[in-house]
Amino acid sequence: MALAQATIELGIASSEPHPFLKWVGGKSQLLTQIDAFLPKKVSNYIEPFVGGGAVFFHLRHRFPEMQTVLRDINPELINCYKCVRDRLDELTALLDEHLENFNLRRSEYYYEVRDQHDLTDPIARSARMIFLNKTCFNGLWRVNASGRFNVPVGSYKTVNLYQPENMAAVSEALKGADIEEQDFAHTLAQVGKGDFVYIDPPYHPLTATASFTSYTKDSFGAEQQQQLADCFAEASKRGAHLMLSNSDTEFTRKLYKSFNVQTVQAKRFINSQASGRGAINEILVLSW
Repeated sequence: MALAQATIELGIASSEPHPFLKWVGGKSQLLTQIDAFLPKKVSNYIEPFVGGGAVFFHLRHRFPEMQTVLRDINPELINCYKCVRDRLDELTALLDEHLENFNLRRSEYYYEVRDQHDLTDPIARSARMIFLNKTCFNGLWRVNASGRFNVPVGSYKTVNLYQPENMAAVSEALKGADIEEQDFAHTLAQVGKGDFVYIDPPYHPLTATASFTSYTKDSFGAEQQQQLADCFAEASKRGAHLMLSNSDTEFTRKLYKSFNVQTVQAKRFINSQASGRGAINEILVLSW
């Protein structure tokens, strides 16, 4: 990508901004394991599936001057990142209103906000996303085929929509970041020598009934996984350094068999059966 080169030594910090949204598959719990495989030098940083942004915040805190490109196909998510970056005071004021109304009317208010599918104001859309994300069942962002959020209200005794200090740190971390809605193929087609790319796509399901890829109205199946693997290989040939997370299955290992595949262990939280929650292997694919 046409970014100013900024080679940065990787270091470890004691505190850092953390994701302001709950996100299925978020990498906060894996940062220590991922850290062990990060390259010692990073040039420019790109994420095609920014999601909760845990890896970005992890690196940005250490390297404030790091040139960054954040992309995702979810328009509500990208709008949310832009509003946190550029219009934080307006956003938090509206979140305070949401919380006050929710505490008065709980589920009635939740479903009123959930049904507001046609908002056009960026701040209103962003506040709605954060409110629903923090009050819905399991913090699960899921949309139907029409792109409409459809998760029921959660049963929380207390709700905190944001942490002021962290939100301010997140906004500061996002300053200067290039944030736009874009599909992964176009994003990866632009990376090249000197870029470090972290890729965290919707995971290939462990079983036929375990699939969850409904972050947007478009599905992410085997065909998209194959396309992603092809993009990964092409970007690697151009000299980019890429790291990719995915589920540990025969299918994913076959896709990346020519690369360095490491195993990390994550905790699974989204499962209808308690017996299906717990530690599970994931793969971390390195292009070097």
